[in-house]
Amino acid sequence: MQKYPVVLIFLFLSFSTIAIGQPESVLTSMQKEWLTHANSHEKSGWTYLHIEGSPRERGFQHGFLLAKEIDEALLQMRKVWYYQTALDWEWLVQKGGELFTPKVDAENIEEIDGIVEGMKAAGIRTSRDEIVTYNGSTELMGYWFPLIKDKLSPNYPEPKKESCSSFIATGKMTTDGQIVLGHNTMSSFYYPSCNIIIDIVPEKGHRIFMQGYAGLIHSGTDFFVTDAGLVGSETTIGGFFPFDENGIPEFARMRTATQYASGIDEWCEIMKKGNNGGYANAWLIGDIKTNEIARLELGLKYIGFEKKKDGFFVGSNVAEDIKILRFETKISETDIRYSSIARRVRWKQLMKENVGKIDTKKGQEMEADHFDTYLNSETPGLRTLCSHPDLDPDIYGVDEPYAPWGALDGKVIDAAMAKKMSFSARWGSACGTPFSAKTYLEKHQQYDWMDGLVKDRPSEPWTIFTAGEK
Repeated sequence: MQKYPVVLIFLFLSFSTIAIGQPESVLTSMQKEWLTHANSHEKSGWTYLHIEGSPRERGFQHGFLLAKEIDEALLQMRKVWYYQTALDWEWLVQKGGELFTPKVDAENIEEIDGIVEGMKAAGIRTSRDEIVTYNGSTELMGYWFPLIKDKLSPNYPEPKKESCSSFIATGKMTTDGQIVLGHNTMSSFYYPSCNIIIDIVPEKGHRIFMQGYAGLIHSGTDFFVTDAGLVGSETTIGGFFPFDENGIPEFARMRTATQYASGIDEWCEIMKKGNNGGYANAWLIGDIKTNEIARLELGLKYIGFEKKKDGFFVGSNVAEDIKILRFETKISETDIRYSSIARRVRWKQLMKENVGKIDTKKGQEMEADHFDTYLNSETPGLRTLCSHPDLDPDIYGVDEPYAPWGALDGKVIDAAMAKKMSFSARWGSACGTPFSAKTYLEKHQQYDWMDGLVKDRPSEPWTIFTAGEK
């Protein structure tokens, strides 16, 4: 159901309080003015958010319009964190405030403060440190906490770092010789939904159009296009372990790079500066102005970087740089029973088969691919590009049987779309297979603790989204 346009709400706000939560006061005239420049609506399973202006303005717009979604996401994080560690969420928020808040730059902090202010105006209380912790949760829970967990919660199941499939191609690989980028997100079903599409028009820097989560100032899934002509995605480097708590949080660097970089090299330099090793990724970046594509593998001590105008790069959570692979990961790059290795092989097969054939339609097909290179058959499961561990009994013992994670979406963009600040996206899974939370939990009662956290994902169509939608 589509949300009421913001402009229609204002007449009501002039005479009364708002009904999102239990607001503490009527909006100020300045806050009402800020909201005239923002809007939110729902489309094909996605929530679209447009925000603009100064950091505080756009943060307020974000926090106010998506207050319920952010509140639900924080509740999910609280429940998952407590179940997995038996530690209170407040403890992690305190640690996040100590480790991350002082290291986040002033502009990003101001936008976070705006989110807090917007949520308060909508009747929902949070804090700067909580939103910082939420933004940095992947780094805190997956990279920092494992270094100290044995003293606190030795049975903590570390979040999976094998997630997402992506490709970028140009030159002889594509039908028109220009850039095509595709990505699907693989994540746990019980974490907050990444079905937010955010259009950001900042007071300074470049316009950003990206997938994300409610309440994050960065993408989180890291699929984006900017009005500087940059397109990008990433896949997490599997088995990565080093972390420097003195560095700058990845989420702050990613947001700054995407907002201010005008080219590939500049974007990568911003990402490198103050690198803490958290959320270590292989970034696939393209510049439609030069038709160049690049892969930045950002370890902690070691960095892999390649750039070309003809060819492709793929990502499946295996480090390609040999130093990162050997010195900073704990992963076998040849055990094809594992998802990352099987998907790496499949990407190589598809790229070889599709020289000169890649466009957005082909990208959609590849993101929805169900060929298992270990079983050598069409078998949707743990090892396929469109991953379905929830369907996989995993008799080979490399993951939990019917594990509650997998592909949640699909996105593709080409140079023509990038010029218009648009991309095609599908929520639920790239292949369109629907997911019923009730059916899944009834079949797999070992996961009954996830009741209320796991959400339905009905089949949705591929849909075009464009910056500036109303």
